[in-house]
Amino acid sequence: MARVLGHRLFWPVAALLALVVLNAAVRPGFVRITVRDGHLYGALVDILRQSAPLMMVALGMTLVIATRGIDLSVGAVMAVSGAVALTFIDRSADPGALGTVLVAIAAGVAVGVVLGTWNGFLVTVFGVQPIVATLVLMLAGRGVALLITGGFITTVVSPPYKFVASGFLLGLPFALFLSAAAIAVVAIVQRRTALGLLTEAVGINPEASRLAGVRSQGIVFTAYVASGALAGLAGILYSSNIMAADANAAGEFIELYAILAVVLGRTSLLGGKFSIAGTAVGVLIIQTLQSTVLFLGVSSAQSPVFFAFVVVVVVVVQSPQLHRRLSRLSGRRRGRTAPPAQPATRDLEVSA
Repeated sequence: MARVLGHRLFWPVAALLALVVLNAAVRPGFVRITVRDGHLYGALVDILRQSAPLMMVALGMTLVIATRGIDLSVGAVMAVSGAVALTFIDRSADPGALGTVLVAIAAGVAVGVVLGTWNGFLVTVFGVQPIVATLVLMLAGRGVALLITGGFITTVVSPPYKFVASGFLLGLPFALFLSAAAIAVVAIVQRRTALGLLTEAVGINPEASRLAGVRSQGIVFTAYVASGALAGLAGILYSSNIMAADANAAGEFIELYAILAVVLGRTSLLGGKFSIAGTAVGVLIIQTLQSTVLFLGVSSAQSPVFFAFVVVVVVVVQSPQLHRRLSRLSGRRRGRTAPPAQPATRDLEVSA
């Protein structure tokens, strides 16, 4: 039992299950899944589908944080990626053609790679602090997206593009398969190759890693490029969901939610040890919380307060310091209630 309680994923999973049970108790339909036209529908299915953009961004954020960095530009990258993809489709001769959509998606993800490369270049080559380097793109990125769309919200009608976020495959949302594929690729690369060990080594002690022969700059650079690519794909998902490129609303505050998901997944902001599975659970916690807020009818002005309160409770419950204090307190109580120990006696030899 102690081994289970000590597992790094126990408390995140427990928090997620508690949220599901609470929602199911308040509204039994929360866990009900129906089948219509061969497709699965329900609140749980919606959570899995709607969490796809945040899942992409949080996976990239996990890699960056593991190297002692931070990426505040992911929301802006999403805006630029969506703007590029939808502008390309809007100006094409056949917006509904599959080839047009595939090129648009490739262009959007490629832009994310370029912007991630820019962040990595500033951090590794010029030695700019990660929070400052990515803050520059965070502020300028949405302006770039507005320039691409001409200052307007670009809308298109393209069934193949809408399928990315709203379509179904084998009865499940297509976005869910994209999330699962991203998780699988990142997990395989980071946990089945030496790259994951090198990433943790760089995050724990960059200078020692460099002296040991690890190309720490290359590891950090790769993390920012991966974050940019995943944010670009998240921008495709977001714009596909609303079929519009909104430079101001795309990815709004998603960098904060991504960092929160990483923390909820028990990845340290100090770098080093990280958990891909924990990040995935953290994303589902956040998405379930958002669904709970909507169901309870909390107004948009009050929802951040409610959301923050629940998150604080979840984080405190996961706190190792709290667990140690509770363990010491329970140990003291057991010591007080334990029966007094009997003094040891020895047989005395009596010589005649």
